Amino acid sequence: MTLADLAFAAGAGMLGGAMNALAGGGTFATMPALIALGLPSPIANATSNVALQPGAVASAWAYRAGLEPMSGLSVRLLTAITFAGGMAGSLLLVVTPTRIFDLVIPWLLLLATIAIAFGKRASTVLGERIRIGPKTLICAQTLLGIYGGYFGGGVGLMMTATWGLLSGAEPHKLAAPRTLMLATANAAAAIVFIATGMVRWMLCLPMLAGALIGGYLGARLGLILPPRVIRTWTILITGVTTAVFFWRAYA
Repeated sequence: MTLADLAFAAGAGMLGGAMNALAGGGTFATMPALIALGLPSPIANATSNVALQPGAVASAWAYRAGLEPMSGLSVRLLTAITFAGGMAGSLLLVVTPTRIFDLVIPWLLLLATIAIAFGKRASTVLGERIRIGPKTLICAQTLLGIYGGYFGGGVGLMMTATWGLLSGAEPHKLAAPRTLMLATANAAAAIVFIATGMVRWMLCLPMLAGALIGGYLGARLGLILPPRVIRTWTILITGVTTAVFFWRAYA
């Protein structure tokens, strides 16, 4: 690793941390950067997950006062479901061959991009028409936990959309449980990735430091930037990244 490589990783971490603070989708900045630095895509995904984890924990702690049960399900139960799903998803990534992951990941990125672009609107429209009980919420949260452990791009907005549909909760009331579940899924995955040696610490550490700085700066920017600018910038990055990964996998 050269000094330029380490600086590039730190810069990608800053961008990813800022994106997470502003609207989510930080994985769209960090994972492609690690692949560009020569890491296989599953290793890049695992390293990116660990690099962004401290920021997720800090956000969860900041929102802790807003935690409350959802559709009759306690926060502890939802956390346990998410942790188990995150463990299962990360273990699935460990056994996924690199070539298979390269073919799957563009579709996961596309799913995340759709969630970022339309998740809140779809949640509002469908939430006015449909109410589904706790059992369905448990199944949905299990799948979200697995996705969060396996890849995790855009999973926060997927959670907001899903919970709004299944519980009828207003999006602004979901920030606290969303950040906690994100941190939980990421923590489960980080345990597996570290234990199985999938993290490349030489690039992870500068990226982690950059993500912490970017998270702080992103939060400051979020106070002054118009929501439309934040949303447009996020969708632009996620859309371009998705297109590049489709070209890389299938061209």
